[in-house]
Amino acid sequence: MAINTYLSIITLNVNGLNAPIKRHRVAEWINKQNPAICCLQETHLRDTDRLKVRGWGKTFHANGQEKKAGVAILISDKIDFKVKAIKKDKEGHYIMVKGSIQEKDITIVNIYAPHIGAPKYLQQVLSDIKREIDANTIIVGDFNTPLSLMDRSSRQKISKATEILNDTIEKLDLTDIFRALHPKKSEYTFFSSAHGIFSRIDHILGIEIISSIFSDHKGMKLEINHRKGNERKHTAWRLNNMLLKNEWVNEEIKKEIQKYLETNENKDTTTPNLWDAAKVVLRGKFIAIQAFLKKEEKSQINNLTHHLIELEKEEQKHHKVSRRKEIIKVREEINKIEIQKTIEKINKTKSWFFEKVNKIDKALARLIKKRREKTQIKKLEMKKEKLQRILQKYKKP
Repeated sequence: MAINTYLSIITLNVNGLNAPIKRHRVAEWINKQNPAICCLQETHLRDTDRLKVRGWGKTFHANGQEKKAGVAILISDKIDFKVKAIKKDKEGHYIMVKGSIQEKDITIVNIYAPHIGAPKYLQQVLSDIKREIDANTIIVGDFNTPLSLMDRSSRQKISKATEILNDTIEKLDLTDIFRALHPKKSEYTFFSSAHGIFSRIDHILGIEIISSIFSDHKGMKLEINHRKGNERKHTAWRLNNMLLKNEWVNEEIKKEIQKYLETNENKDTTTPNLWDAAKVVLRGKFIAIQAFLKKEEKSQINNLTHHLIELEKEEQKHHKVSRRKEIIKVREEINKIEIQKTIEKINKTKSWFFEKVNKIDKALARLIKKRREKTQIKKLEMKKEKLQRILQKYKKP
């Protein structure tokens, strides 16, 4: 690939995006991973629906008439991506976007293969787009089929159709990047609770496996060129109004106010000074409480996630019904915590809009500025001869 700058691509089967809370969680997950390109499968959106994620303005969909299948490619606003061509099927099983980044060509293909006859379908798609495939092509998606014995915990034989598919992949000079980098590593992206089998059916041809609790699949991440350093964003502190609904927080703040007044309220302290100092003290208390709650929540999720990873490793080695039930139970616990966090964020946003609805502030000022810039006349274009004739009419004798 000729692109010289850092580029990250992630792919995930989201298992449906029709629920509002699910859409918020997927948007948070995308922002957390912070990729340049995000590919989603099984969106279950109709042909008229569109997925919107802030910061990913260029969104390309392939949806069917019903809430089945569906794939999407999201391009971050941080990269200068110019679209040249788009190809997709009517059933919402694949989409191909050709474009350029910094004047270097790139082709992204996102595929969601059907459960029945997946290898044959993949072979057909690759045959149809083989003229579009070159050294700058990246193919991602949920192939619904393991490509090798190492991609399945049960170590079942690879079918004849999969062998033919692998031959086609080899002839097109495509590479399973994860298997190329980890030839002996057994790591999986999907767990079938019905069969108790782990498998890697999500692929990037052209990696790191990343977890997602809201879907029954794990995501995959491809990074081209050097890895970015950790960038810390410094933002101004604001009170999280949702803390005021927590009884324990309210009790702690009441105790702090009482303690502060007992210590500082006297004849020598003026009311304005008492009030200004109180705001500083309470702000510090709120920051401490918020940091404590965040740390507790993070610790709980980390412990559950670590326990889940250990259970999955044991289950991959030796299958056990009780352990399988424990895996499902732990996933449900993590899912419950993350759903609650998402609901709190949605309520916080609604509360913010409710407070701002009748106020003229920066948000409205920016909106008016954009509208004014669209209608403002910046320059007039006119031929020199025509301008001279008009000025001649108004010239004094």
